Amino acid sequence: MDVAEASEVCDTVLDEVSDAVIADRAFFETVLMGVVGRGHVLLEDVPGTGKTLTARTVAEALGLSFSRIQFTPDLLPADITGTHVFNERERTFEFNEGPIFANVVLADEINRAPPKTQSALLEAMEEGQVTVDGDTYELPQPFFVIATQNPVEMEGTFELPEAQVDRFLAKTSIGYPEEEGEFELLQRRRGRTEQSPSVQTVLTPEEVDDVRDLPETVTVEDDVLRYIGKVARATRTHRNVDVGVSPRGTQRLFEAVRARAIIQGREFVTPDDVKAVTQAVLAHRIVLTPEARVENVDEADIVDEVLDSVPVPTVAA
Repeated sequence: MDVAEASEVCDTVLDEVSDAVIADRAFFETVLMGVVGRGHVLLEDVPGTGKTLTARTVAEALGLSFSRIQFTPDLLPADITGTHVFNERERTFEFNEGPIFANVVLADEINRAPPKTQSALLEAMEEGQVTVDGDTYELPQPFFVIATQNPVEMEGTFELPEAQVDRFLAKTSIGYPEEEGEFELLQRRRGRTEQSPSVQTVLTPEEVDDVRDLPETVTVEDDVLRYIGKVARATRTHRNVDVGVSPRGTQRLFEAVRARAIIQGREFVTPDDVKAVTQAVLAHRIVLTPEARVENVDEADIVDEVLDSVPVPTVAA
């Protein structure tokens, strides 16, 4: 599969998901960017906006297996990874796979579980494997986590540890639909007998892997590389930032812009790609100063200020 073919199938996937979920196309592009960029995506919004439906329909459109884990305060790490069970007939312990063993895993309301259980995802997200009782088990490939969380000010939630937040390639939200969008939502519901919509499968798991390999072929000029580095570094010196974007975050921004280039059908990255994805990739990695938190400073505003302050290189197409 070449870049043009990959861009075409990505458009088809976006069309299918858009037919099932009412949201801006840019939101779906961010989620798909996570898939193509071999990352994971965190969705933050109030209940009922379509986060779960988005995860399920993305898996269906990509032809991937899907698993949903409902995070609750009493969820244990073994409930996610699986556990060894004694087989009476064979007189041996057998490993029973947990719900993490799927191509697309929806970690629903991840901030409802305590930090110890949240951290059970770290190895899976970073290494594509889980370790149970000293034994390591490879997860299905491709492997992609879509985690959802309600805003942290809501009751019964635990703020995600910074180490885990940093593992997500991007963080985004759906938001409420516009008036016409909500009207279309009701029209669609009236036109079907099932409560939830379904989508057509566009790709196979093997084809998804092919698409995920293509960003490695995308050209990124030195001027754009320096631009990416300067944007990330500028977050570390902002007056309202206690901890800026880590070197891991800088690399994730690099990976995200290459993935966006593939979705856009280009074999090279432009500064516009950087500006288009920086908000989703970097804002959640910033830790504000105590004074900024008291003043309700928004990380998104800091990213905007950074983008305005860093000179944009001129790159010939």
